[in-house]
Amino acid sequence: MPRTRRCRYPNCHAMVAFPDHYCQQHYEHEAEYLASRQRWVRSNDKQYTHKYNTVTRYRNEDKRQQYSFYRTRQWSHLRQQVLERDHYLCAYCKVQGVITPAKTVDHVVPIEFDETLKADIDNLAVICGSCHRAKTDWEQSYYGTGQGNELQRQVDEITDVSTINVLMNGGTQHD
Repeated sequence: MPRTRRCRYPNCHAMVAFPDHYCQQHYEHEAEYLASRQRWVRSNDKQYTHKYNTVTRYRNEDKRQQYSFYRTRQWSHLRQQVLERDHYLCAYCKVQGVITPAKTVDHVVPIEFDETLKADIDNLAVICGSCHRAKTDWEQSYYGTGQGNELQRQVDEITDVSTINVLMNGGTQHD
């Protein structure tokens, strides 16, 4: 037996089969109702994005300045240069002999640790999603980056992608 529900039209008690919301008599309201639901979903998504960008990302003035750099024309040009230089291939996978397409550009030494390197093209590399997650975890333990961590100022900067690759994978090969 199909699932049913009442027609959404006021004072109409007709039963409607899922996924419809209105009976045959009031079916002209279905498209309007679905459009209003879609607008509601989009507005709530914007609220989530707004909260993420204004509360989570910009949790303090340092983070606000750090993320505002990613909205500049300078970053846009740097990013494009690095993508073309590395041929849209993950530099961390390439060290292991694996070819992985990628579109994310990563700071080899995190800008949270050394902000002077944020616009240095030699400190940028293309990275795939799985390597980026592994590198972020490694950076949090090595440099102390990330929310709730304290920066380790006494550690040396590691600028060699192959060395970072070995350290972030614990000496094992990438899957």
